[in-house]
Amino acid sequence: MGAPGRVLLWLQLCALTRAAYKLWVPNTYFDAADNWSQNQTPCAGAAVKFPADKMVSVLVREGHSISDMLLPLDGEFVLASGAGFSAQNTGSHLDCSAGASALFLDPDRFLWHDPRLWSAGDAGRSLFSVDAERVPCRHDDAVFPSDASFRVGLGPAPCGSAASGLWTFTRDEDLAAFLASRAGRLRFHGSGALSVDPEACADPSGCVCGNAEVQPWICAALLQPLGGRCPQAACQDALRPEGQCCDLCGAIVSLTHGPAFDLERYRARLLHAFLALPQYQGLRMAMSKVPRQPHLHEASGAKADTEIQVVLAETGPETGSAGRLARALLADIAEHGEALGVLSATARESGPPVGGSSAAGLNAPGARSDLMGGLVAALLLLLLVLLVAALLLRRAGRLRWSRRHEAASEPAGTPLGFRNPVFYTADSVDPPPAPQPDVRSSSRSYFINPLYGEAEAEAEA
Repeated sequence: MGAPGRVLLWLQLCALTRAAYKLWVPNTYFDAADNWSQNQTPCAGAAVKFPADKMVSVLVREGHSISDMLLPLDGEFVLASGAGFSAQNTGSHLDCSAGASALFLDPDRFLWHDPRLWSAGDAGRSLFSVDAERVPCRHDDAVFPSDASFRVGLGPAPCGSAASGLWTFTRDEDLAAFLASRAGRLRFHGSGALSVDPEACADPSGCVCGNAEVQPWICAALLQPLGGRCPQAACQDALRPEGQCCDLCGAIVSLTHGPAFDLERYRARLLHAFLALPQYQGLRMAMSKVPRQPHLHEASGAKADTEIQVVLAETGPETGSAGRLARALLADIAEHGEALGVLSATARESGPPVGGSSAAGLNAPGARSDLMGGLVAALLLLLLVLLVAALLLRRAGRLRWSRRHEAASEPAGTPLGFRNPVFYTADSVDPPPAPQPDVRSSSRSYFINPLYGEAEAEAEA
């Protein structure tokens, strides 16, 4: 295998003016522990094996002692100054397991559409990109380090690009010739194709990323370690911004703009005037131009087909700060929108945390009224259950009035009358004897009428 000099490759999706860039992170270094099966570089005296059916370019930056090496069918070692290999007996080093071979991992595992493999050069602590924009967009520069070895799977349809640096391409024919060469085949593989897009994004309001068609592949690569499923969001009514693979907690502000709007200037305004404030330290922001989905009540072509999407994402337990910032932005636009070139703005925010146990959930609109309504409903249900239980016990005979028990304990023949405390006091004479019950009557219940009892007694006398 040959050992050419270091290679500088800068893949560029457009001209350098006003273009963001994405930096390719993975490499195929011999000295990188994560490129080996045991997550460690080969120890002295180890046997080294490369996948026999793969093509790979490998940068070696240090000296290594090995006992054996199985090389791929096609590949190359790029030796840095002072790097090289020497032979050593198997297992002569104490840390080397006898008979264990160090296996170089599959270099074809790195895919262009995997957002985890790219790093945005302009990303800050408070900034992020939606998933579809974490890989190079149509107007981005894709940058590969000048002194690195790498291998990229182009997938079904990567976005277009041009290469500059050691190789500079301004025509599709020149780029296609490089990809077909041995140097190009060692670094790029797959069914996709790269093409030159000579036009830069000249619109101050930004350009649409253009990765909507390949977003299914982007999301599949991103979610592959999770079994292809999105994790559950930690809030109710979670939001899914345009270009995002999974739901998130926070708020989305959508802006329509005029010709005076400048995306970079507005981003800088939000970073310094809002996100720098202490109450918004737990938020991250993504801002970009996205296709606008028309509402049902709008006529076709009534408004612009694009809008500015501002995503405010909660990074920890939701506190409602994203919603407060969204409302603050709407108020700022109402006051300064004309000077900023913003024509209109709308906002959406996610619901309270799942479980509603935090202060934000309790203070959310309607949370307290829902709690009081639940308590009232529970009390009414409890009263209904008690009433039904009492009726059932009464019907079953297990619940009786205490006076009936007292009446049952009286001897037979005892009258069921009662003294009237109004007429029969301690100083009054004894009441006349009660009349004998009528034998013709089957009822034994009667009482003495205090109005007529005395007159009847005198008449009988």
